[in-house]
This record gives sequence, structure tokens and C-alpha cells, in this order.
Amino acid sequence: MQKQKIAVVGAGLSGLVAAINLEQAGFQPQIFEATDRVGGRVKTDYREGYTFDHGFQVLLTQYPATQKYLDYELLDLQHFYPGAVIYNNGRQNKIGDPLRQFSLLWPTLISKVGSVTDKLRVLKLNTELKKKSFDDIFLAEEKTTAQYLKDYGFSEEIIHDFFKPFFTGIFLEHELKTSSRKFEFVYKMFGEGSAAIPKKGIQAIPNQLMAQLKHTKIHFNTPVNSIQDQEITFENGSTETFDYIIIATEASHLISNLKNQQTLWKSVDNYYVSVEQRAFKEPMIALIADEEALVNNIYYLSEPSAEEHVLSVSIVKPHQLSCEELKERISQDLKAYAAIDTIEFKQFYHIEKALPVMASVSYMLPKSETQLKDQIFLAGDYLANGSINAAMLNGESAAQAVISKIKDGSISLSQY
Repeated sequence: MQKQKIAVVGAGLSGLVAAINLEQAGFQPQIFEATDRVGGRVKTDYREGYTFDHGFQVLLTQYPATQKYLDYELLDLQHFYPGAVIYNNGRQNKIGDPLRQFSLLWPTLISKVGSVTDKLRVLKLNTELKKKSFDDIFLAEEKTTAQYLKDYGFSEEIIHDFFKPFFTGIFLEHELKTSSRKFEFVYKMFGEGSAAIPKKGIQAIPNQLMAQLKHTKIHFNTPVNSIQDQEITFENGSTETFDYIIIATEASHLISNLKNQQTLWKSVDNYYVSVEQRAFKEPMIALIADEEALVNNIYYLSEPSAEEHVLSVSIVKPHQLSCEELKERISQDLKAYAAIDTIEFKQFYHIEKALPVMASVSYMLPKSETQLKDQIFLAGDYLANGSINAAMLNGESAAQAVISKIKDGSISLSQY
């Protein structure tokens, strides 16, 4: 084993992948995590026999990083159909990709969502993005997703009824200001693979990464107060010096000269609620496209055969409602727009830091750009595009940069 002392701050996906890479190179890193478990923003609570994820999160199976670092079979992935149920103007429509889920052919053909021209443009976009490389996508000129869709020729109707509610749930902002690069990347991933959730919840992903670590010590409930040169000061006042430090969390509050570069975040409210009936049997995400609705997207946590039906409900639009007022509004929205009657609210999460606000995005951070100071390196999804894929790749980049610095005395300028 190599003798250098290496600290990783944060046991999210980025920090865990960084530690995996360091171990593979013969190092024994230490991870310092502020909370009681791994995962960062990727967490699940297990109560009443249910898996309550902290906010609606899916794994896109085509992500290159997750294919490299995860065993999908062990995750026992529960796949969504490639499409969506859309509620608008009192109607329920189902649309999707019949080439991958034949049962969606007829519902898509008769759907009132979008014109025939819109549906042909969807097929054209799918085909074009399958041919695009990641470099093609992330080196392209950026514009907002809303402008991209207009420029592509989609009608206001399909933008309002499908693209806006669907990508509001992904981007966590309802005006589609997010970069067109991220739109193309996410759309490509949806088109080439599937959206899925591990049977034991999204927490199964960091848990599987942690299980790969054999020589890494993880210090839970150990928040870091500041980092100066090679010294970490913990919130309890103790200090420890390391040869190298990887900050795998938002770094502005830890480094004095980054205080004015604080990352802005998008928030989301997520309720889990039991309901009287199941409005559709297929494993699909449902979108409420009515402009007046506060609820954006829902999906059934429970199986169709379950005695109790539980919905995950996401609210992205800003509001000033109290918890009780929000419960009432959710019940009203589900009844009015989807004809779903609520029974009991089971779990609530307000995720203040759900996704980073990013005016510009990239695929990943090259290892040559992870170095902040001589011995300090940065990782995290907020440095690229705010995704599970970016978190893992940036953890890998930072670790490889440290390894290069130790073994070669410098970091190569290669992209990866």
C-alpha cells in the first residue's frame, strides 16, 4: 500500500468513486462525511415497508459511469416504460416509444398530445441524438432548452403538454432555462436506455459503491469546518494534516478564497401519499400539464397488486404554502387533474439543495482541471452537469489527478 495520507471530504457518489479509484492505485484514503450515511443527495429512508427516496430520482441505465461502477443485476432495477402519462384539461393521455414498448403504440397514435408533425419530429430528434457523440453535444453552442425546442420546430402545444412538465421534473425549474446541452444529453440517455430505480431505493447506488471499498475508512457524523493548505479543521475543533485532499462536496464554504463563489441551488418538495385507487397500471411517470396545477409529476411507489397504493408527488414550482396548506393543495390537484383521491400523507421531504443552478454545463471535469491548489482537488456533479453520471466521472477525475501528481509529479493535460 502507498503511504500518502489522502482525505476525501464527502461520501456522496463523487467521493465514493474517488476512493474506489484511489484504492485501485494502492492508496488507503479516509472519507469524512457530515451525515450518518453515504449518498450525499442520493438517499432513501426505509419505513412501513416502503422505500422513501429523498426526492424523485431515477438512474438512467445508459449512463457510461454507472455502467462502469455499478452492477445493475445486484441493484434489481425496476424499469419505467419509455413514455409518460399526461393529464391535461381533464384528459389522460399516454405517449411513449412504441419501438421499445409496443403496448404504447396505439395510445401514442391516438394521443391528443402534440400533432402528427410533432410526433414525427420526436422520432427525428431521437434518431439525431443517437448519432451524436458526447463531444458533439457538450461542445455545441448553448441556448435555453425552451429556445432549443422552439428552434427545432415543436409546437407550443407539445412543449406545454409534454416537454415542459417532463423536463421540469428533471431540471427542477419550470421555465426550461436549463442549457440545451443538458437537454440533449438527458434526452439521448432516455432514448438509448431506460429510467429505473433500484428495488431497495436510490440509496442502493451509494451503498453498492461503499461495499466496493476494502481499505478506506469512512468517518460518519464528522463535518468539516474549513480547509487551509493541507490541514482540515473539523467542526469539533480538531485538526488533521494530509498530503492530498479531495473535496467531493460543494467547496465554497470550506475554502476561504472561494467564499464569493457559492453555488446556487434548486429546491423541490416531495410527498409520499397513500391514495384510494390506481389511475394506471403501467410503470410510468405521470405529468400534470395544466398551468394552474402545483403538482408537477407523480409515480406509484407500490405495485399494481398491492393492497395500499402509494404515490410519490413532486412540487417544483415556487410557493409560500405551509406543510398543511401544501397537503391540502396536493389533495386538490390530484383530485381535480387526475381524479385521484388521497387517504394519508406518509412522508415529506423539502430538499433545499436538490440540483445546482448551472448557466453552462460540460460532460465532465478533465483531471487537469480538478486541481484547486497544490494538494487540494475538487470533485462533484455541480462542476459539470448536475447528474449521477457527472458525480461519478468527476470523482474519478479528481482521484486520477491525485494519482498522477503522486506518481509523475504532474497532471497530464489529456481530457480524461
